[in-house]
Amino acid sequence: MGLRTASHLIFNLKNIQQRYRINNQIRVPQVRLIDEKGSYLGIVSISEALNMAKEKGFDLVEISPKAAPPVAKLLNFGQFKYEIKKKEQKQKTKQEKIKIKGIRLSFKIGKGDIQLKLNQSKKFLGQGNKVKIEMILRGREKSRFDIARVIVENFIKELGEINIEQPISKQGNKLIALIGKK
Repeated sequence: MGLRTASHLIFNLKNIQQRYRINNQIRVPQVRLIDEKGSYLGIVSISEALNMAKEKGFDLVEISPKAAPPVAKLLNFGQFKYEIKKKEQKQKTKQEKIKIKGIRLSFKIGKGDIQLKLNQSKKFLGQGNKVKIEMILRGREKSRFDIARVIVENFIKELGEINIEQPISKQGNKLIALIGKK
């Protein structure tokens, strides 16, 4: 585990501790108490709830601080933090990771080459990736910006149903467009 990852986990655990108040950090006179099995015990004073937690060997954790009175639960806080961390990791792995694939066109590209680039672009879009279309202009081609723009526009039209994330723009001696699947 790298240094960056370890520090991220430490920060994440501190964040979990800041979200939930435990034992003596709870500063309200009464709480709605839920035991370790999940059954509701009623509204009890904070001292009585702390005594019950100590007797059973659990921590008193404030689950819902905005309720009136706040909801507290008897549970093992270390195990609770572990379960929350596992849920966050599971959600993180389920997130879609979108990559940007690059397609480079040239000013003097042939029809066969355009067809090959179109097929590659469709494959990338089918996989859920975004495609960055790039055309580098060299020498005298730089003065023919309008023709280069038409080539890129025709390429995008031939792709069919797509979403243009970033319209065609000139950046130095390059024409760049970013497209994604609709």
